Amino acid sequence: MQLLLLAMLAVAIGSAQTAEFISDHMPTASCHASTVVELANGDLLASWFGGTREGAPDVAIWQSRRTESGWSAPYRVIREPEIATYNPVLFHSADGLLWLYYKFGPHPSSWSAGRTYSHDEGRTWAPVEHLPAGLYGPIRAKPLVLADGTILSGSSVESYESWACWIERSTDQGKTWQRIGPIAAPRSLAHPQPPIGEPYGIIQPSLVDLGGKHIRLYARSTQEIARICQADSYNNGLTWSEVKVTELPNPNSGIDVVRLRDGRLVMVYNHTTKGRTPLNLAVSHDGEHWKDFDALETGPGEYSYPALIQARNGDLLMTYTWRRKKIRFVRYPVGKIPR
Repeated sequence: MQLLLLAMLAVAIGSAQTAEFISDHMPTASCHASTVVELANGDLLASWFGGTREGAPDVAIWQSRRTESGWSAPYRVIREPEIATYNPVLFHSADGLLWLYYKFGPHPSSWSAGRTYSHDEGRTWAPVEHLPAGLYGPIRAKPLVLADGTILSGSSVESYESWACWIERSTDQGKTWQRIGPIAAPRSLAHPQPPIGEPYGIIQPSLVDLGGKHIRLYARSTQEIARICQADSYNNGLTWSEVKVTELPNPNSGIDVVRLRDGRLVMVYNHTTKGRTPLNLAVSHDGEHWKDFDALETGPGEYSYPALIQARNGDLLMTYTWRRKKIRFVRYPVGKIPR
């Protein structure tokens, strides 16, 4: 009987949701825009930008590694001289390299991009490479790596009035890129029409592979659209359909999406048209109709810019901004996602 009780307890603990801060004592006053990746040995690596405030010259790229002992103390990995950094993205290419892309500049409308890679799962990094003008890599959400190794990076541009998405496509492990776009929201989606001089459109796409060369992107939208938007490609990202709205609200805030190995889609997003709380999870069987099934945060404050992956054991792994003061990590058991 005692062994049975111990076994039942182990199952309960193993299936429980984990929610924890990467650090209770962050090294910077402000932090934002996290990313997370599962490493070959089962450890996790998270990265984010942090400094005095977003856009300040002291903002750098930070990381923490999670082992069986928990999260390491945060450590700085990239510091551009006297200019802010933004939006790190971690992912593995098909050849096994671990990549870290990021942006730097005075403002998103005028930033550039850099990247580095690691042969040893993030313990050491190659010298930083600055990308050519016009290439940004994955702008905030993880890229989609197809079965044949093709990398599809969801990118976007925030200019004076017009925001639009792009796809940066590489078939040689990131050595060269084809830039596809713009993928832009028609003005007819706006209600009311935005005033002249105000930004309008979609940015920060998250991509999923729906099978048979069908790729879908879901994107953040500006306030006049106020819905998560989507577009489709039926040739592995070479051409794209017109943008349309989904049934999910969006308050001009980042989202992320993953296709589970059983075919369902899960999205993490702010289920509101104003502000950045609550932070929610929704599931879909067809990518068109969604069921909001849980809330990670419901209190006042900002809970935003989530990153979402599926672990090898099936669980959801997420990081997100917690009130611009901390980065929170959640492990969500796949068995808790409603069917």
